[in-house]
Amino acid sequence: MTDATPRVFQTSGKVWLKDFEFGLTGLKVRKTGAHVPYSPSVIAQVTAWFRYFFAAQRIEPMQPHFKITFAPERARPWYLIWAVSRAAGAKYVKDAADADVVMHFEDATYSPNDPPTKLKANAKLVNFTCRDVSKTNVARACAAAFGNTLAVDPVTFTGLAVEKSEINAAHDGRIVQCPTKPVPGRVYQRVVDNRMPSDLNLVEDLRTSTVGGKPVVVFIKRREVTKRFLNTNVDVQLRTPEEMFTAEEIEQISAFTREIGLEWGGVDVLRDRTDGKLYIVDANKTDMGPPIGLNLPDKIVATRRLSKAFRDFVRGAGN
Repeated sequence: MTDATPRVFQTSGKVWLKDFEFGLTGLKVRKTGAHVPYSPSVIAQVTAWFRYFFAAQRIEPMQPHFKITFAPERARPWYLIWAVSRAAGAKYVKDAADADVVMHFEDATYSPNDPPTKLKANAKLVNFTCRDVSKTNVARACAAAFGNTLAVDPVTFTGLAVEKSEINAAHDGRIVQCPTKPVPGRVYQRVVDNRMPSDLNLVEDLRTSTVGGKPVVVFIKRREVTKRFLNTNVDVQLRTPEEMFTAEEIEQISAFTREIGLEWGGVDVLRDRTDGKLYIVDANKTDMGPPIGLNLPDKIVATRRLSKAFRDFVRGAGN
């Protein structure tokens, strides 16, 4: 543990606490309004996260350092960029005018924020063109990048469809029979059959972290088909993009990120077992992670890979 770690707690502890309202049976996330009950599974997840947090602190930051800030919100330690940027050699500063890197950071579906007006000469701006990660925009970008149509019209479509919230990270999807009357604020998409060929009781999501618009690591997330829209995984594994996608598919994922302006973040990729095609069903510019279910050594491997890619991106290596 570096001697900088105590200062992390001293300067951030009170800030973290302001993000939550603590009750008798659970806590409420102020930003999203989500209620998290106190339960053995939640406690286990929190414990796993702290193990990763302390392990990530042991990664020696790359040299030389550079300065980073976030706007309009500061990234908290449970967001992946916090550990990755630190390992990449970033030091947090409050004033955007003093930062080498300014990252657009707001945990919201729609973020129409402009960069700060006072910036350092040649400061690197990240994600400021990523203003809309709604399901409608994700489906549009998926069609543009892959040529695969995800959205359906519930009034004219016949068959099963996924109905879910337009809002990002709601995990409230359900399968409905179409044609049906659309519900305001909901979107309708084709059902991607991402069940595993070896076990049809499990679905497989390919959570792909991207830096500079390019896939860097893939987290294979498997869960029971009855819980396909929840974030309760029974198995998580780390892979490289080259292990999971063809060269053409990697370029298509990059094309998707360009469509929505995502320079840092994660995308949920599904492969349909019936036709082998890829569909991106979700994009997140304020990615949390690595996934709780991944083993700790692989979490550190993923963090190191992402930190190198992030450092190369913000410093212009290879451009």
